[in-house]
Amino acid sequence: MSNIKLFQDKKIRSLWNDEEEQWYFSVVDVVEALTDSPTPRQYWRKMKDRDLREYELYPFWVQLKLPSADGKKYATDCANVKGLFRIIQSIPSPKAEPFKQWLAQVGYERIQEIENPELAQERMKELYEKKGYPKDWIDKRLRGIAIRQNLTDEWKKRGITEERDFAILTAEISKATFGMTPSEYKEFKGLTKKNQNLRDHMNDLELIFTMLGERMTTEISQQEAPDTFSKSKKIAERGGKVAGNARKQAEKELGRSVSTPENFLPPSEQHKSIEND
Repeated sequence: MSNIKLFQDKKIRSLWNDEEEQWYFSVVDVVEALTDSPTPRQYWRKMKDRDLREYELYPFWVQLKLPSADGKKYATDCANVKGLFRIIQSIPSPKAEPFKQWLAQVGYERIQEIENPELAQERMKELYEKKGYPKDWIDKRLRGIAIRQNLTDEWKKRGITEERDFAILTAEISKATFGMTPSEYKEFKGLTKKNQNLRDHMNDLELIFTMLGERMTTEISQQEAPDTFSKSKKIAERGGKVAGNARKQAEKELGRSVSTPENFLPPSEQHKSIEND
């Protein structure tokens, strides 16, 4: 499970390892957070080029695939909590102690979430509330996340594990539901940054029909147990079509389109998007 943590407004990419039951963190992101260096990759590269035996760094970092700014996953130097403590010792920074406390808290929270999964949802709910989202919207968003997780679990049962394949199937559902792929939908809403989550910018109805398409796809897949990717692709289209037909009927009753360019971008960013059009 990949995730992004925040330390003093700095994004730290992370990856939870179920087998080892521990977090791995992007070393470059940690270096940037501690040093405020404009070139954290070069800073980390110089650290590695030094006498590794002196700093005893090498045994404590590995390469794992993490998402980058372009949305793709690349091999990234990562370290677990123990490894990061050793790396932090080699970086002179007044943020070192606060960062150690932050690491301990992140690890403790994850243990709590494993024992009680509802805590993960509560923390996510608090995050959306801090961003200013309405509570009724947050409830739908969290429900949508659960439905999406059920769908990806079902795909994995059918032997589908690649992110690229997930994206293809998701695009089929979206096209059948809204007449747009996710990338086309983001463009429609003026979301120009690749790390912006489309669903975080959907209104209630958009979220509801998204959930319907994905839930129907899960139900059909569980019933028919497809054994090839092409069969799963057809099921994705069928599941999305159910939501698409419902959307069209809703639009007929409402006299307007369900899909809207409205989003939850801050006003300043919305103005920039309009200027770029």
